[in-house]
Amino acid sequence: MAKKKILICGATGFIGKNLAETFAGREDYDVKGVFHIRPPFECQGLEWIQADLTQSKGVDSCVSQVDCIIQAAATTSGVNDIVARPYIHVTDNALMNSLIFRAAFEHKVAQVIFFSCSIMYPSGSDPVKETDFNAGNNMHPEYFGAGWTKVYLEKMCQFYSEIGPTKYTVVRHSNNYGPHDKFDLENSHVFGATVTKVLSANDGKMVVWGDGQEERDFLYVSDLVEFVRLAIDKQDPSFCLCNVGYGSSISISELVKKIILASGKEITIEYDKSKPSIKTSLSLDCTEAKTVFGWEPRITLGEGIQKTINWYHANM
Repeated sequence: MAKKKILICGATGFIGKNLAETFAGREDYDVKGVFHIRPPFECQGLEWIQADLTQSKGVDSCVSQVDCIIQAAATTSGVNDIVARPYIHVTDNALMNSLIFRAAFEHKVAQVIFFSCSIMYPSGSDPVKETDFNAGNNMHPEYFGAGWTKVYLEKMCQFYSEIGPTKYTVVRHSNNYGPHDKFDLENSHVFGATVTKVLSANDGKMVVWGDGQEERDFLYVSDLVEFVRLAIDKQDPSFCLCNVGYGSSISISELVKKIILASGKEITIEYDKSKPSIKTSLSLDCTEAKTVFGWEPRITLGEGIQKTINWYHANM
């Protein structure tokens, strides 16, 4: 049986590294990873390609003669940029994905897996389904640019799935965390930033941005990787859009307390309400992912926190 040829765009990023380390070790996959500026890492069984995915020439050099594109490349950063420089999450992301989707169509790639997000959903106390988003929803104003960019790209996936042979899988994932996450305070998301603050605290204190009352759905990265594997192996429809999350939310304040407890340190929490925060609450209903692919999260939040702390101690 011929190996399935997998191309991982953004293979030097957080999600991309976890995908590369998992899939490059499988006997039934032939895996290539795309990098641009960040240098590649050593990974047995992974072939590297350097390309600028915002240029059509770079995209075309990557996608020919592959069976599946896993599109994990993106311009991402934390809440500070979302509030102060929201435009950085719009232009490059719209451009690179548009070029990748067109190239997949032209080269008749069998499947594209696109990582969307869940920021288009309205804030609420109940888990949201895929159908809970519509054009008239109350998207948080801080997410307007990035949120509508993701929606546009989701629609482009559906468009290409209807005019060509390529299947598209759109993944509306929640907040992911785990090995290879961003842990620098300038670019990290809330989980990575909190781990860094806790583990580097030397004076028994740490500062949380905002009041800590916003709630998020946190999914350990290996569970996201497992969803991708199932989508590659099992998807039949030409277009599929699924929520992929833990299924429940936790306040940032409670998350910080759990990370402190797992660290074994004694730390006092201080809240800086002058710092940017986005006061929304969100969790994902993942019934569709279970129904279509048989997927469910396996790693509890407590297990994921401990695994991440252990990885941080060993690698950072």
